[in-house]
Amino acid sequence: MNTNFSKLRFEVSEALVPDELEALKFLCLGHIPMRKLEAIQDAKAFLEVLEEKGLIEPGNLDFLRELLYWIGRMDLLATHLGSSREQMETELLVRGKAQVSAYRQLLYTITEDLTPEDVRSVKFLLQKKLPKNKLQDKSMFQVLMEMEKNGLIKEDDLTMLKDILKSFRADIKKRIDIYEENKNEPVKRVFKWLQFETVEHMDLEAKEIYRKVKEYSERDHSNMDCFICFIFSHGEKDKIKGVDDEFVNIKELVSCFSESNCPSLAGKPKVFFIQAWQGSVGHPGVPGEADFSGDAETDAIPLTSTRDLADILVAMSTLQGSLFFHSSETGSLYIQYLCDKMELLCPGGTDLETILVTVNKEVGGREFKVWKQMPEEKLKIETQIITTLQKQLIFEFPRGQPSER
Repeated sequence: MNTNFSKLRFEVSEALVPDELEALKFLCLGHIPMRKLEAIQDAKAFLEVLEEKGLIEPGNLDFLRELLYWIGRMDLLATHLGSSREQMETELLVRGKAQVSAYRQLLYTITEDLTPEDVRSVKFLLQKKLPKNKLQDKSMFQVLMEMEKNGLIKEDDLTMLKDILKSFRADIKKRIDIYEENKNEPVKRVFKWLQFETVEHMDLEAKEIYRKVKEYSERDHSNMDCFICFIFSHGEKDKIKGVDDEFVNIKELVSCFSESNCPSLAGKPKVFFIQAWQGSVGHPGVPGEADFSGDAETDAIPLTSTRDLADILVAMSTLQGSLFFHSSETGSLYIQYLCDKMELLCPGGTDLETILVTVNKEVGGREFKVWKQMPEEKLKIETQIITTLQKQLIFEFPRGQPSER
């Protein structure tokens, strides 16, 4: 074993106190299974697990640097890792650099801002949901971990935490609202930059999804050049779910925007980006700019060369597996790559299909480690492009006005 690395690991573990260890364990949820974290009793064992999981190793201490930054140990950053608060803040502004998810960061900062009286109030309001022994003499980090373990909060559903906080910490409840509003911000930001009108619809049941997409297909789009729809949901092959766990079919979405059903978009591009998590997953949310529904037994997406279904492109990203909670890394990776590549390549006049092929090469078939309630699991993002576009789709953008990150 590398002598310098062993020395660093020992000295860092010796400098950490129990409260800091609890914070570090909390920040590592999503990288290390909860059961394994709960078994860790000292900082030395914690760092050993980080090494065992490949999260730290000689020559690669970025994750440790980020963890020490979050718990405020700037002294250890400086003396052992040659970094500083300013350097870390600059690095973590780079998209994709942070290894602690935005969700985990949010919960961590909330915990840090709660007073002892606030924590007592949270525990009191949770008494009907969790056994007394799961709350008594527990830190707020441990309370949140227990809430996650019991499905009371998860990345795409913080309703219970907001309900608890709204009566005595409305400021923190508002912070969660802002986080939820910004979850799909990359999509909105990029397409506003490309001069699209953007609309979002959240948490729709299957029938509501269909009604909403049909409403859009029946509008007069004569003054528009293109229609784009994003759907984020759970589902199965060629199907997505509403929040009522009923299925809707991608085939019906496409059919709503055929030339006969939507004549004002005849000859214009109709593009659908669909990101679906497949497997046994909890209660889903369905945000998107327009959504749809149909018969659960219909066939696969009918994008043939028929004239009525011309000028349509469907780009699909499917995460295969059974997730205990929606991972911010795997759940949004395809959309993040798409937005990044559009910002990079649209100014050079690259057409959409070329951009999508580039995105698919980067994320298609890659494996990602996530955790469920117990074991770690490897998942793959599978991508697919189906198109009847008759011309290249090249987006115009306002010259001299870069997308604001």
